[in-house]
Amino acid sequence: MDEAIRDREIRVISETGEMLGIMTPNEARRLADEAGLNLVKISPAAVPPVCKIMDWGKFKFEQAKKEKENRRNQKIVELKEVQLSVTIDVGDVNVKAKQATKFLEAGNKVKVTIRLRGRQMAHAHLGRNVMMNFADMLKDIAVIEKPVNQEGRNLIMILGPVKK
Repeated sequence: MDEAIRDREIRVISETGEMLGIMTPNEARRLADEAGLNLVKISPAAVPPVCKIMDWGKFKFEQAKKEKENRRNQKIVELKEVQLSVTIDVGDVNVKAKQATKFLEAGNKVKVTIRLRGRQMAHAHLGRNVMMNFADMLKDIAVIEKPVNQEGRNLIMILGPVKK
């Protein structure tokens, strides 16, 4: 910016976006001073480097305003959890599916877990079947983001909403 520009020649763009041509940094600084603005290097890798005459304070303010607006409009996706069991009944699965549907429609991800107890550890494939049936029930509104995985005594699967 301004005095820090040390190149021999620079390509200058006016505040309106008009190309002023190639000139020395001193000439460009003089033009910027006459307009009451700053000379800012916007493309240092170009040959010759491209500089623009602009109001630096206003530019930084506008940029901060845009970033603040983007943060405000950002959607934070939460991870909700639904717990099933290996011996879960059809009616209970429907209730859990309805609960998961609510979470997915709100745009959240759903972590489906089954805790294996005692001898169920020897029959983890039954838990996997329950999870895959659960995922099939929700296939219209959910996609499997992380397939069924056993972590210790738990079977875990993560479902995400279908992108429209």
